[in-house]
Amino acid sequence: LAFQEDHAAARDAIHGRVDWDVLARALAPLATLRVASAASERAVYLRRPDLGRQLAPGTDLPRLDCPLLIVIGDGLSARGVAANAAALVAALVARLPELVAVPVILAEGARVALGDAIGAATGARMVLMLIGERPGLTVADSLGAYLTLAPRVGLRDSARNCVSNIHGHGGLGPEAAADRLAWLVGAARQLGATGVALKDESAAA
Repeated sequence: LAFQEDHAAARDAIHGRVDWDVLARALAPLATLRVASAASERAVYLRRPDLGRQLAPGTDLPRLDCPLLIVIGDGLSARGVAANAAALVAALVARLPELVAVPVILAEGARVALGDAIGAATGARMVLMLIGERPGLTVADSLGAYLTLAPRVGLRDSARNCVSNIHGHGGLGPEAAADRLAWLVGAARQLGATGVALKDESAAA
């Protein structure tokens, strides 16, 4: 019975939808912009990961030319986004005040690499993608964070740093996750790189 309950929670997380209006209100007073991937429906998103990495045809994003852009994508857990994204963004803004001046991008049907396309389109020098993680059988509302310097279409995952298991069930809480991510942002700026070139030494720091 416990297995069936956990399995049902995982399925609900994958097939659920983020209430973007509720999330936008939770992020206020930060401005938000909404985009969608080329995966127009959830069933298509699950079958075609490649479409989740592409912006929907005709997407028109403003040039922001900002040092750091936050993108929130639904990914594989709408519950993870609903439970953790707003609190994590608030904790990040407290550590990185420049984020106040930059709208948060809300991306439906998103895979991690959609942040590369969004970053390239907006001229962001660094993108932080917060995205619902694939649910396991014990945690169905976890969030992942992926930091990419100089985002552009076609980057490999080795070009980004990942902070995972951001949730309230024994995982990283928003404050601890924000500490680690803020350290990575500063280190990436000093090093001029993210990914395999940037070792996460935030705990030692």
